[in-house]
Amino acid sequence: MYSGALPRPERLKFLTGFSGASARICAVAEPPLDEIMPAMARNADRRAERGAEAEERAAQLMQAAGFTIVARNFRCRAGELDIVARRGPLLVVAEVRLRSSLLFGGAAASVSAAKRRRIVRAARYLIARQPQLAALAVRFDVLACDRDAAALEWIEDAFVT
Repeated sequence: MYSGALPRPERLKFLTGFSGASARICAVAEPPLDEIMPAMARNADRRAERGAEAEERAAQLMQAAGFTIVARNFRCRAGELDIVARRGPLLVVAEVRLRSSLLFGGAAASVSAAKRRRIVRAARYLIARQPQLAALAVRFDVLACDRDAAALEWIEDAFVT
């Protein structure tokens, strides 16, 4: 009979490890998925909402600086561009980064080499599909927001191709 002191048998996952001739069996308690999944979904929704707010603030900042927004959240097979803006003969591809924790570096540091390659490929695709953009000089910027700070750090020419 189940006493409640240990996890119910249906919540146990049995692991077998072999070391030499002897086998070890241990039971690991797993929380039920119906308890985990709603919390994960709520966290993902909050993250997406904060990210959308940061992108909106970045777009407003760029418009205040005289840029015209050409595209937002442009997606293609090569990757995604958060904001593409134009001012005169300059086309700016802006990556918006938001970090709630500084444990693994700030928002600007989170733009990895792989991410930069995807951004460049997506920008090349966009320019190839819209010939009117081909004559413009292209600059890659990062707009970074660490934690829930109100201020965005605008890093111009954050990386070059």
